[in-house]
Amino acid sequence: MTEEQKIFAGKLFCPGDPALRALKLKAHNLCTRYNATFEDETEIRTVLLSELFGSLGAGSFLQGPIYVHYGCHTTIGERFFGNFNLTIQDDARVTIGNDCNFGPGATIVTPVHPMLPDERKLLKLPDGSEKRVCYAKPVIIGDNCWFGANVTVCPGVTIGDNCVIGAGSVVTRDIPSDSFAAGVPCRVIRRITESDRMANRPELF
Repeated sequence: MTEEQKIFAGKLFCPGDPALRALKLKAHNLCTRYNATFEDETEIRTVLLSELFGSLGAGSFLQGPIYVHYGCHTTIGERFFGNFNLTIQDDARVTIGNDCNFGPGATIVTPVHPMLPDERKLLKLPDGSEKRVCYAKPVIIGDNCWFGANVTVCPGVTIGDNCVIGAGSVVTRDIPSDSFAAGVPCRVIRRITESDRMANRPELF
């Protein structure tokens, strides 16, 4: 089993593995090139993003700068908007649905490191070898989700469709569809309903 296969199987893997380092270097270099472009350089931006991500749906726009760990482990649906400083640490797979909007500083994290400091340095494995290892949990985000500024999604979280996550939230557990959730740690505040339609806010018109 390769180190990448270990990631997808939820097993401990070595992030310093040469094959993984090559994937990360490619992604980091593509991000650096993207971040050096101007916003109206749409053709080169499209090419760079197509090389970076596993897939990126039509009509998507990433403001930049972006910081992506692997890229090839992330799939993003159609009409995605990512504001400034989007970070995706996609050791495990990250799946983002259609019509999602992320505010500035949104971060998705999938790797998990050992709690004990000696094991973060080196962990003795069953074969007797000692390696620096971690494991990773996938993140899934449904359709029509809106993240406020500086939302962090932690490893293994699934967020359902039509959710709003308040600014500054740290999402450590699953969020069901049609929820407004916020806080550190993030919790469901209430269900989003028809009463939230803008027609019910005449003072804004």
